[in-house]
Amino acid sequence: MARRQTTAPSGATAVRVRILCGSAVAIGPGKADLLTAIADTGSISAAARSMRMSYRRAWLLVRTMNTCFTRPLVEAVKGGKTGGGAQLTSTGREVLALYEQTAQDAARRFASYIAPARRGARTRAARRTG
Repeated sequence: MARRQTTAPSGATAVRVRILCGSAVAIGPGKADLLTAIADTGSISAAARSMRMSYRRAWLLVRTMNTCFTRPLVEAVKGGKTGGGAQLTSTGREVLALYEQTAQDAARRFASYIAPARRGARTRAARRTG
């Protein structure tokens, strides 16, 4: 899986979707990136390193996701020659795909509403200073 860009280009408006489970974020842009990195690397620690995040932070995020959904999104892979690792479960792959589609849909649906508001804000600001 390719890594997604989580930040908008400078000056652009970003639509960010977060799915809540009580007060916890079950999945959002950062957790989706972490899931993608785990799928790419086969390891929570390698995924954390690729994102410049501590292993502990990555592990806590995975634990939150696994707790928030009815079935775990990430599971441990037993050792062997490679020493084990982690992988997305079928639920994890489904949730990640659904989240990415939802985020894309939200960005597309809000784009026509957000862009005019930004232009209007700049025009109003220019009138106040001019």
